[in-house]
Amino acid sequence: MNPQGDQTHRVLVVDDEPNIVDVITMALRFQGFEVASAATGAEALQQVLVFRPHLLLLDVMLPDMEGFDVARRLGAERAKVPIIFLTARDATDDRVRGLTLGGDDYVTKPFSLEELVARIRTILRRSGVAEAESSRLVFEDLELDDDAREVTRAGEFIDLTATEYRLLRYLMLNPRRVLTRAQLLEHVWSYDFGGDARVLETYVSYLRKKLDAHGPPLIQTVRGVGYALRLPRAT
Repeated sequence: MNPQGDQTHRVLVVDDEPNIVDVITMALRFQGFEVASAATGAEALQQVLVFRPHLLLLDVMLPDMEGFDVARRLGAERAKVPIIFLTARDATDDRVRGLTLGGDDYVTKPFSLEELVARIRTILRRSGVAEAESSRLVFEDLELDDDAREVTRAGEFIDLTATEYRLLRYLMLNPRRVLTRAQLLEHVWSYDFGGDARVLETYVSYLRKKLDAHGPPLIQTVRGVGYALRLPRAT
């Protein structure tokens, strides 16, 4: 029995190295997670539909396609499953590419199983999987349905990447409150962020463009502090 209650959380491990899959699977099952595995990108895409994981551990180098391609296809199908990329390559370009595609983390092999499990728990908690909150958030004409993982504004569907979705969700959990850049990086990027903080500005820009297409601006910049979800002040 797992005292932390993670037995209901499903993790899909995608890697073509059986020894890595076995070690990760054993460690996660010991911690109470439900685990399934896939050795190819095509199998991973099928397993996402069947297994419906709460989180995906995705190797970058697969026999039939790159893990980035799997993430891209999942994004196109609006499968808002958090992703941790696994790779033997420690390249900044790969990390940036993974984050751009909506990845939540990037772990280089060899890695510590303890650290991997800790990151999984943090991502599940901060992406909302481990929270018992209302599944529907509303601010003005903006609605976020956590069960369906869908966002609408003025009745129009808005297609978001997994990272954009988490950013908006955190803003909607704190309406009209000014959130610092440090708070946003910590909660949206799932652990103490050690990279380029400009990634936040980039994703705020992406999110604004999609939301503002359907109404007045809702994400306001508070100079020198951070951002707030609120209507613009009258001038």
